[in-house]
Amino acid sequence: MVFQLETSVVGAERPILPMIEGLVRVFTGPHRSFYTDVIAQALRTAGQGNSVLVVQFLKGGIRQGSDHPVRLGQRLDWFRCDLPRYIDTPELEDTERQALQNLWEHTRRMVREGRYSLVVLDELSLAINFGLIPEAEVLEFLRTRPPEVEVVLTGPNMPESVLSIADQITELKRMYSP
Repeated sequence: MVFQLETSVVGAERPILPMIEGLVRVFTGPHRSFYTDVIAQALRTAGQGNSVLVVQFLKGGIRQGSDHPVRLGQRLDWFRCDLPRYIDTPELEDTERQALQNLWEHTRRMVREGRYSLVVLDELSLAINFGLIPEAEVLEFLRTRPPEVEVVLTGPNMPESVLSIADQITELKRMYSP
């Protein structure tokens, strides 16, 4: 059965359905590469017709950068830093630091443009803790993003300032000993 809801347009300046404000959600834990549920959510969201942005700040190795996203379907753009390796230390060469800064600027610009309903910033906590992306810039980004954009932040040791403005915090931990 198919139903269609018809409504009259009384007061066209007011939308029929209210805008839903996007949340800030944090997934954190003691290990890297522990966030498959977040990626699964991104895929589900894109599959439901919403635009999704996934940014992996510390992953490189496949010559991506802001000019070469991986497109999954029509609704999911996946960016990685334009580096020949992944970052696991705060000591970077100037070209590596510039590649990371370019990706951060590109991410902020795309979010400001309102192109995505879900934005996943993978391992952002490590980029902050390594001093590669200023914590103050991240906080400003979260405060000034378009209100309908949901942001998911991942990574171990998420700064307390970020946790304090999060709408939801999920702490992942292993239930077994390796």
